[in-house]
Amino acid sequence: MRKLNLSSLFVAAFLSLSAVTYAQKQDLQSKIPFNPEVKKGVLENGLTYYIKNNGKPEDKVELRLVVNAGSILEDEDQRGLAHFMEHMNFNGTKNFKKNELVDYLQSIGVKFGAHLNAYTSFDETVYILPIPSDDPEKLEKGFQIIEDWAHNALLEDKDIDEERGVVLEEYRLGQGAEQRMRQEYLPKILHGSKYADRLPIGTKENLETFDYESIRKFYKDWYRPDLMSVMAVGDVDVDVLEKKIKEHFSGIKNPTNEKKREVFELPNHKETLIAIESDEEATFANVQVLFKDQGLAEKDETLEDYRESMVESLFAQMLNNRLDELRNSANPPFVYGYSFHGGTWARTKEAYQSFAMCDASKQLTALRTLLEENERVKQHGFGKGELDRAKKDILARLEQSFKNKGKNESSRIIGEYVRNFLQNEPMPGIDWEFNFYKEQLPTINLKEINSLISNYITDENRVVVLTGPKKDDVKQPTEEEVKALFKEIENKELEAYQETEVADSFMDTTPKKGSITKTETNDKLGTTTLTLSNGATVTYKITDFKNDEVLFQAFSYGGTSLYSLEDYKATTFANSGLTEAGINNFSKVDLSKMMSGKIVSVRPYISTYSEGFRGNAAPKNLEELFQLTYLYFTKLNKDEEAYQSYINKQKAFLGNLLASPQFYFQKELGEFMYGDNPRYTGFPTPEKMDEADYDLAYKKYQERFANAGDFHFYFVGNIDETKLKDYATTYLASLPSNNLKEEYKVSDFRPLSGSHEKIVEKGKDPKSSVKITYQGEAKYNKKEAYALKTLGEILTIKLVEKLREEEGGVYGVGANGSISKTPYGWYNFSISFPCGPENVDKLKAAAIKQVEKLVEEGPSETDLEKVKETQLLEHKESLKKNNYWLSLLQNADYENTDASKVFDFEKNLKKINTSYLKKVAKKYLTDGYILAIHNPEEVE
Repeated sequence: MRKLNLSSLFVAAFLSLSAVTYAQKQDLQSKIPFNPEVKKGVLENGLTYYIKNNGKPEDKVELRLVVNAGSILEDEDQRGLAHFMEHMNFNGTKNFKKNELVDYLQSIGVKFGAHLNAYTSFDETVYILPIPSDDPEKLEKGFQIIEDWAHNALLEDKDIDEERGVVLEEYRLGQGAEQRMRQEYLPKILHGSKYADRLPIGTKENLETFDYESIRKFYKDWYRPDLMSVMAVGDVDVDVLEKKIKEHFSGIKNPTNEKKREVFELPNHKETLIAIESDEEATFANVQVLFKDQGLAEKDETLEDYRESMVESLFAQMLNNRLDELRNSANPPFVYGYSFHGGTWARTKEAYQSFAMCDASKQLTALRTLLEENERVKQHGFGKGELDRAKKDILARLEQSFKNKGKNESSRIIGEYVRNFLQNEPMPGIDWEFNFYKEQLPTINLKEINSLISNYITDENRVVVLTGPKKDDVKQPTEEEVKALFKEIENKELEAYQETEVADSFMDTTPKKGSITKTETNDKLGTTTLTLSNGATVTYKITDFKNDEVLFQAFSYGGTSLYSLEDYKATTFANSGLTEAGINNFSKVDLSKMMSGKIVSVRPYISTYSEGFRGNAAPKNLEELFQLTYLYFTKLNKDEEAYQSYINKQKAFLGNLLASPQFYFQKELGEFMYGDNPRYTGFPTPEKMDEADYDLAYKKYQERFANAGDFHFYFVGNIDETKLKDYATTYLASLPSNNLKEEYKVSDFRPLSGSHEKIVEKGKDPKSSVKITYQGEAKYNKKEAYALKTLGEILTIKLVEKLREEEGGVYGVGANGSISKTPYGWYNFSISFPCGPENVDKLKAAAIKQVEKLVEEGPSETDLEKVKETQLLEHKESLKKNNYWLSLLQNADYENTDASKVFDFEKNLKKINTSYLKKVAKKYLTDGYILAIHNPEEVE
């Protein structure tokens, strides 16, 4: 399992620490065990394999080909070719000639991009292939595909040349402010190493001109068994999978006189390296400080190593809790900030890293805060209360993983195997991990955690990176100011962090119970619906998809549609900040501390046509979910200071957003299509945030949540039925109600439809984008809605074939179709793709031609069958997911449809044919389209 790091620093969870016996006290010098449920082996040629039987989802297996080779191994004439090689493996192999691979996989329901994919980084290349496993022939083909990737790529001249355009389009997509600044600061972060010159995308010049033999040489040198791993996790017997691996990979030989797979280091440096970069199109201001370790990154091999990683995780958790408090202060120094010790761009070097995103004028303030908080820990350490909360959080997260064992999808499990092969990350299995944490967490003390900071913070190997927008009214920090700040903080005495006491529970008293007045069951859906004494309705479905998950939603019709025009405009940008004040006289910081060890979240919302809640909880925290819901109804705090903190963060986030050509295009297009709507408020800006009326927004919130009897609540997951009914009568039936049932209001405005054109010129990079939209009013018809969706998926296949594979003019392209029922009948069918300015007209015409072909001829049987197969597989998997059922049940009620029709999906799918799709295409795709084009400001 991945070591606790940045992605797990902000988990709110709880498990009472108790005396735990884990067999017997372990020798910390012993080796970390390997997960006994995973079969790992090495073939004679050096190829490593990992296999596990996992039945979620059913009839599917996840395959990976992992190559321990990336852009860092490229010679000068091969820059960008590790990534180019990844592309070529989809463009002609021994058993799948050009385009045959994607065509075959689509025919068995595997989407290119969404399912089938790959990535290349500095040190590795990973191929991702999910395959149906209910058919021996499909399984065999899956292994044949990854074998072909390993050593059977054709790399023909013509195919290479045709793919250059696609890769160059991917290169083009990466251009912009961030890339320009990165070019300047990476040589300092990666000082003295090859990494600075080996970004995986390569150089435009080399991608355009490289010799065919350069990529063939890279493939020959580095795609070899001793640098490879094959992984298979899914609903197939382990012995069958192992036999397949041996049959397909045992015969591959390593090259004679093989090149040494070098490991590249980041050299140490005594001086502090500072990069201060700005760009007129930069959207955000960021601050980053790295204290790189003196030595090389070490593998975790012993139990003592593993325990040390736990100590580091606790350190990061506690420090980030402090930083989170600061971001929620009255005058926040940054939008968000975090620190951790972990990997850098280079596999061989770790660093202690602090990061913040801030207002463009506050970079030195944000940097000062990060340095001060590090120094505060150095001078005073952490407190016992902080440590107790961090232990609860981390252990609760592991408990949830432990309880959900056997319920995780194969695609989520297999990532751990990739890291084990490439980085020797331990994978002892969740049983061992959970027990080891329960045994060891009580033994970890403040002294050993507090001692880490002295090793982390040094005055050597230090790098500071400041990036942000270039603006006339913002003074850019200087290197001298940064250096002076370090000296100031090093010599400054800081006050210790002040711990505050918090309550043990969210509520002091239990509300007076209501009752259940009616109970209805739907055997087909497996749901139960309760009518409560105050008129509220509760629908729940008990599932075993996850052992430690309950999902929650609620809605009531109305939303901001019931606001007057004046009130709507005054409050629209304030609504999201209302919950920053906390509930029941607890601040947001208080609530965060009270959440320690609890896996529970509740988020109220007010949208255009409804208000409601979204949330989740572990089954043991279900009561807290109900309590929080009750309090958001009845006890939302009003705190001007907390609200202003939210506004300040939003202004910092939004400050330079429209300098981005892409965001600017979206703003202009929104105004073009919706600007005539009296209620259109446009793109959020700092000025609009300042003008928002908090007092009025709070008042309107209270109005929207004053009548709980108008709400319908939904719960899906591992539910204790007795407890749910008890909590529903205690915390929901007791809510105020006036027995009124509201409906939302629909204005007379409708978005733009018909034939229109909008061209926006913004930006200096040679990047364009095209959006083609067919839309208008329509009487909702479920069959037609499904048909239009299907036409979008079919058109995506054709656009990839034509615009990407044949023209080489795009990296990605897609089409989407839908018909909505609420708030009014409306159809939308859109096509979008980025491309070079010189190709806009040609590719736009090619896309329209494909639409016209659907109208005139309808789709082919082959393409329809591809889409049907994909939809069947996705539907089958969706039926085993809590979030799918939660959305299905709520949407059915919201739109007044029959949720049980979900079981007719396969029957209805079979009825869809090409002639019907042609009819639908003719109905909806012949009344003109809105063409929106984004071009750079100057097109040569």
